[in-house]
Amino acid sequence: MTSLIAGYEATAALSFLWLEITGKCQLRCIHCYAESGPRGTHGAMKPGDWRRVIDEAATLGTRTVQFIGGEPTLHPAISELIGHVLSRGMIVEVFSNLVHVSSHLWSVFSQPGVRLATSYYADQDRDHEAVTGRRGSYTRTMTNIAEAVRRSIPLRVGLINVLDEQRVEQARQQLETLGVTNFSTDRLRQVGRGVGDQRPDSSQLCGGCARAKVAVASNGDVWPCVFARWMPMGNVQATPLRDIVTVSEMEAARAKLSAPRPSTAKCAPETPKCSPETQCQPANDPC
Repeated sequence: MTSLIAGYEATAALSFLWLEITGKCQLRCIHCYAESGPRGTHGAMKPGDWRRVIDEAATLGTRTVQFIGGEPTLHPAISELIGHVLSRGMIVEVFSNLVHVSSHLWSVFSQPGVRLATSYYADQDRDHEAVTGRRGSYTRTMTNIAEAVRRSIPLRVGLINVLDEQRVEQARQQLETLGVTNFSTDRLRQVGRGVGDQRPDSSQLCGGCARAKVAVASNGDVWPCVFARWMPMGNVQATPLRDIVTVSEMEAARAKLSAPRPSTAKCAPETPKCSPETQCQPANDPC
């Protein structure tokens, strides 16, 4: 514990926090790491629990809170929770599928300090909806991406390569035409419904997890990353967040996830800076 706390003396104990506030989603994407869908629930965490976690995060120096799911806009307290984060002086990012955004939520998203993120798969409804599992989702998401751009809401888009011959490059060109300037591409993460020929383990991660960032699940579990769901470090319904991010288990998670892993690359893999703005690459990917 001593070395962990000492390592945090020069920086915030927690700079970034994922809040996975629901497992409910209108879509059933074939690669969803959270295995979310229409039958998902909002979990055991109540709005008061989330407010308490947000307050604790603020005292730990957190700068950015990202709401994820499931689909976070389906949570009945999303507007209230966004407002609570802003009231504590932190930035909010809402990672939404942008399938449906009410007029009220557009007003909430237009507040200073709020930004959006979404995933996109192809420039054609057939390919996009082959991933999302819902007809009509392509047009709705594309329309709301355009609306976010029109409203000048900061937006980043992740192009996820899930299927063979998926029109990712054409989708990137389409996004540029729509006015999107912040986007990245990524491969399938074999976690949740994305599991294929590999089991979920640290090879699916960048190695930078638990470095001043953690995720809180809708049941209160704390993970070093939203992808590292097999590594609960504690539960905020039983233990204050401050205690979870400073106990020896946090340091152990960092050491485990950053340990060298076999690589076929000719050069040594590097651990990238992990943040919402940077692309997550497993530490054993070729550099």
